[in-house]
Amino acid sequence: MPITRDKKTELIEAYKAALEKSSAVVFTNYQGSTVAQVNALRAKLKETDTAYMVVKNTLLGIAFQQLERTPPETLLSGPNAVAFIGEDIGRGVTALKDWIRDAKVMTITGAVLETSVLDGKQAEALSELPTKEQTLAMILGTINAPAGSLVRMLNAPQSSLVRVINAYVEKQNGAEAA
Repeated sequence: MPITRDKKTELIEAYKAALEKSSAVVFTNYQGSTVAQVNALRAKLKETDTAYMVVKNTLLGIAFQQLERTPPETLLSGPNAVAFIGEDIGRGVTALKDWIRDAKVMTITGAVLETSVLDGKQAEALSELPTKEQTLAMILGTINAPAGSLVRMLNAPQSSLVRVINAYVEKQNGAEAA
């Protein structure tokens, strides 16, 4: 049964909304998976702020064009389901990749990151990106490093003075005891 014009418009709007909110779009070939498996994957990905949709390739291409983005023609063929990754790309792609590895029913066929179209291997490599929390920790560590060095440098003269006074006191106590 063909899709009505209203339903097509509704799907294009849904795809556009998902594209606008996503920082990366990962394409998967879902052929061979059951509805229950797709729903289980959706539930898992929801925890990582990732939406997962089975898409109509032509309508997704139109959504890309309406957002003035180049549609990834190489990825818009065959049975596609798309993971619209939120702001934490590493966490979202890792969850997708882990689920696919465990379920053994799908493959990652590619991704769109900003304006770059990635193949399957490059898309899987996105899982190696640090999570948002790891990135913030690295930034915080970088910011705190100079301050920690400054504190140690400022404390060094007082520490040296305390050690000299302590050695003198111990020497005096040793002389009195003798």
